[in-house]
Amino acid sequence: MVQRRKEKSEKRYNHLKDEKSPYLIQHAQNPVDWYPWGEEAFKKAKEENKPIFLSVGYSTCHWCHVMARESFEDHEMAQLINEVFIPVKVDREERPDIDCTYLEACQILTNSGGWPLTVLLTPDLKPFFAGTYYPKESVGGGIGLKDLVINIRELWQNQEGELLKSADEITSALKRWASTVSGELIPESVLDQAFNVLSNSFDEYGGFGHGQKFPSANHLLFLLHYWNRTGAGNALSMVEETLNFMRRGGIWDHLGFGFHRYSMDPEWIVPHFEKMLYDQALMTLVYTEAYQATGKEEYRDTVMLILEYILRDMTSPNGGFYSAEDAESMGLEGEFYLWTKNEVERILTPQESLIFNDAYQMKEKGNFQDPSTQIFNGKNILHLKAPLNLIAEELKLDLADLSEQLESMRKKLYYAREMRVHPHKDDKILTDWNGLMITALARASQIFDDKRYSEAALKAVEFIKSQLYCEGKLWHRYRSGEVKIPGFLDDYAFMILGLIELYQATLDSSLLEWALELNQVLINDFFDETDGGFYFTSRLEEDVLVRKKEAFDGSIPSGNALSYLNLLHLSTLLEDSQFNDRAIELEKSFAPLISGSPTGYTMFLTGLMLRLGPSYEVVIAGEKNDEATHKLIRVLRENYLPQVVFSLNSVDENWLREKVESFKDKKPLDGRVTAYVCESKGCKLPVTNSDKLLELLS
Repeated sequence: MVQRRKEKSEKRYNHLKDEKSPYLIQHAQNPVDWYPWGEEAFKKAKEENKPIFLSVGYSTCHWCHVMARESFEDHEMAQLINEVFIPVKVDREERPDIDCTYLEACQILTNSGGWPLTVLLTPDLKPFFAGTYYPKESVGGGIGLKDLVINIRELWQNQEGELLKSADEITSALKRWASTVSGELIPESVLDQAFNVLSNSFDEYGGFGHGQKFPSANHLLFLLHYWNRTGAGNALSMVEETLNFMRRGGIWDHLGFGFHRYSMDPEWIVPHFEKMLYDQALMTLVYTEAYQATGKEEYRDTVMLILEYILRDMTSPNGGFYSAEDAESMGLEGEFYLWTKNEVERILTPQESLIFNDAYQMKEKGNFQDPSTQIFNGKNILHLKAPLNLIAEELKLDLADLSEQLESMRKKLYYAREMRVHPHKDDKILTDWNGLMITALARASQIFDDKRYSEAALKAVEFIKSQLYCEGKLWHRYRSGEVKIPGFLDDYAFMILGLIELYQATLDSSLLEWALELNQVLINDFFDETDGGFYFTSRLEEDVLVRKKEAFDGSIPSGNALSYLNLLHLSTLLEDSQFNDRAIELEKSFAPLISGSPTGYTMFLTGLMLRLGPSYEVVIAGEKNDEATHKLIRVLRENYLPQVVFSLNSVDENWLREKVESFKDKKPLDGRVTAYVCESKGCKLPVTNSDKLLELLS
């Protein structure tokens, strides 16, 4: 019998074959012999005395895709990498502990960082070289990956000792950066310093700086709280201008809603097209607070559209929230979101096309330059040229009529776009990012009195508790039935924040009870009892080079900043000074860093304003389903009172009544629902009238 030849198309896998991470799956058939992070790769590196080629990215990263196509899918390049290194792939969203350690090494070595992150390690995991994206071939004075690998091969063969010495020095620097030195409490003047720096860097188009623009939700929340505390009008106007420009710009998806990752230009027009769950959560919080502060309906509308996108496209059937959507489709960045004038005119009527093309600045040659050629290719990014009321004036249309017409056009184009090839969706469910989304939904549910949002948040909590919580500990990632990676600081901190916020939305004290349990795990397993502050990794984990402590805000708030806020809230809600003492320890551990560079820590400073006061605890004594109870609670929800936390003393909330001793004395007066207002200096006389309650809190 003649044996059949194997088909050329037979799939060949490297060591990532059985991984569940969408990013690792994308690389499982590369000719590069990738290993996942783990002992198998480390052992092989030691046995063969080879350095480790660590490549860190994530599944919706455009430049990760580019480097993969140019180098990791190239057989010549793969053969060279395999010959010189033990190649290891890491999903930064799945292993943020590894990512943040080696990203910091990259920043030490190059004063910059990003993804794809390329780090060369000794067999004992110490970094000696780092960078980000490398093209395959050297060009324009910049080294390409091929020449880099050849150079490292020669150095490892001939100067291994020098590389090992360099790796030891870099590792020592990482350990110094990971430590904190306890100081005094952060002085109140640091708030003004941060405000002044942000004011000086504020751009005429909103946002901070004059190049690429990120949403910077941490800065915007700080400014809203600072305005509430000081009355500084400039703080509020900076927030409003930023939100207005973002909402009109190309960073906003005008057809399907939600925000893209960041803008390549200062006017928010040309986005990097990926969409991240955490950006949607954080911007929901900012627009919600902006609505509370100003009462402007456009901010409420934006929140509702973001959440429509989340509940429609980013929510799993089991209630967890997916992580991200790619910038690319069919290998081209933004292809899903871009339009030619001809495409628009085929779908809309001639009259609609005239209005739409004018409002959204559609051009025949396009307004989007192809990233590879830097020439206009006829494709357009949708962005409004001005506020709708000004466009309506220019077109001599009533504003309501224009809005109605544009909404009709939006639906036509949205359904046409749905027929296109969609960007890849990263459907892993991360505990920390879900915690942020739970927080955002819970806040929106309170402010807009919409139970859809609290119900979605509760369903997500139920999913996390049933699938990502085992034997009293959180886990970090769920995908396709697999739970993996013990929880990090952010998983606990963000979930605790979400549970506290969801308690305020539902008044179900079992949520506070779980928050308290998680907070105890955080203190037991993550807190540095010597120098203060929470480590990013648990004391039980041993497979990272350095245990880091950070309060610096990146694209998401730091876990230490949110833990600080959580401790202050738990101290108030449960009337337990031990949490406040722990918050003070935490503040002191980062005080020297924060005082030296306050704008890197604006979420921590938002917590500081709560600690400095005046801040208030309000206990409502009444029945949970009594309309009079909800009338008093509405005062707390409808007004912008970020310095207030409240709880309900109700006969059907036994756990909280037993936990908080003062509840025994905080009872309805004369059978009427009663509010008890306390601050650090003492308690005020109880009130039963909503106007009196607001007066006490103003």
